[in-house]
Amino acid sequence: RSALALPAAANPLPPLPAATELGVPGLTPFTTPNREFYRIDTALTIPRLDSTRWTLRVHGMVDRPFEIDMDELLAEELVEADITMTCVSNQVGGDLAGNTRWLGFPLADLLRRAGVRSGADQILSTSDDGWTCGTPTEVVMDGRDALLAVGMNGEPLPQVHGYPARMVVPGLYGFVSATKWVTDIKLTRFADERAYWAQRGWAVRAPVKTMSRVDVPAPLSRVDAGEVVLAGVAWAQHRGIDAVEVRVDGGEWRRAELAEVPGVDTWVQWVAETTVEPGQHSVEVRATDATGFTQPAERVDPVPDGATGWHSIRFTAE
Repeated sequence: RSALALPAAANPLPPLPAATELGVPGLTPFTTPNREFYRIDTALTIPRLDSTRWTLRVHGMVDRPFEIDMDELLAEELVEADITMTCVSNQVGGDLAGNTRWLGFPLADLLRRAGVRSGADQILSTSDDGWTCGTPTEVVMDGRDALLAVGMNGEPLPQVHGYPARMVVPGLYGFVSATKWVTDIKLTRFADERAYWAQRGWAVRAPVKTMSRVDVPAPLSRVDAGEVVLAGVAWAQHRGIDAVEVRVDGGEWRRAELAEVPGVDTWVQWVAETTVEPGQHSVEVRATDATGFTQPAERVDPVPDGATGWHSIRFTAE
């Protein structure tokens, strides 16, 4: 991995605006460092692939099956994209989400090269260790920044995050979109083949649900009475967040201030202020995405297509 030199993107993205960060102590940073990015997979032993020997096979319901190696992939016009990823197993208020700047080749261009045949509604991708993932073909082809990624935060993918290549599709939970150590892509039909988690009762089409989280104050923390800062993050990948509302002790909902974001595929930081008396208090948060949908209050477990519910925390003012 240390010997792999990544080329620059054909059209590099500008640096992130300073306004993506609200500067609140304890608030999740907009960009997740690679070493802190969550890891969820089924690998008991991390695949250790040699990029000089890696190949990706594209086949199935296509007119022109082919294989591509790393030298050929890096010679293509690579693109950058700021994308937040979320695990379907993330509970309400959980930390199985992270945001980074990815470098890769558009999956849609890869599929166009193969010539996808009519009726091939599933991209069945396979990891080097045999894990399979089913991704809706129309989602990858609809213009979003779906990538065969080789870079993460300006460096080659870490081993635990899929080196030398993985899939990244904004707007879908990872179990239907984010194959690490990918070596095979087969165009097929959902009616004909089921991927690993679909065989175990999870959904086959799983768009990320609109979600928000309270980071500040930390749960069960103690703060000074009086003015208190409330802050957190919210996400609705490929739709974007239109508003975040918070309420204290079951009172009126109040709109929070939103940070700037580079696009609809990332999370966003939010902040609000309130005044509290000494004692125990609760904070609840909810987000509304750009389609006008507000996340529901009802708590639903992650199975089969992601958790729902308002995140709430309690803290003590002294």
